[in-house]
Amino acid sequence: MGDRQVTLAVVAGAHGIRGEVRLKLFANDVDSVGRHRLFEADGRQLNLTSIRADKGGAIARFREVTDRSAAEALRGTMLSVSRDALPPLDDGEYYHADLLGLRCVSTTGEELGDVVAVENYGASDVVEIERPDGRRFMVPVSEQAIPEIGAHLVIAADFVM
Repeated sequence: MGDRQVTLAVVAGAHGIRGEVRLKLFANDVDSVGRHRLFEADGRQLNLTSIRADKGGAIARFREVTDRSAAEALRGTMLSVSRDALPPLDDGEYYHADLLGLRCVSTTGEELGDVVAVENYGASDVVEIERPDGRRFMVPVSEQAIPEIGAHLVIAADFVM
């Protein structure tokens, strides 16, 4: 698979006795995960044969996992795909994975640090920025707070902590 991997889900545990697994999704929905058939999983590849929504997550079956013991052994396994396998984005859209590690500067030119996390607490996405001295602060992802997203993030001076 490609060099840069994006994690779409993690195996939360076994489901039933025939090798199905419960997934916690990091993608928008089950269809976003289900459009992929091959996943990188801790150094091995897993072939998705089926997936369905279940209580805010999903239930999946992989060709290589045929019983409950094998399913239980996958608990905690991250399921990733190549960044190149993700659909192209429209203007103004971004993948969380693309924001991680970006350098941040203020609208006044001050070097702020790097994006270390992207969270969503319900209203909108929020980036967490770590300054060079280790202190962190959060900024909402909005045009007012972040007027430019590109090779780096430009943070409006009013939002700098």
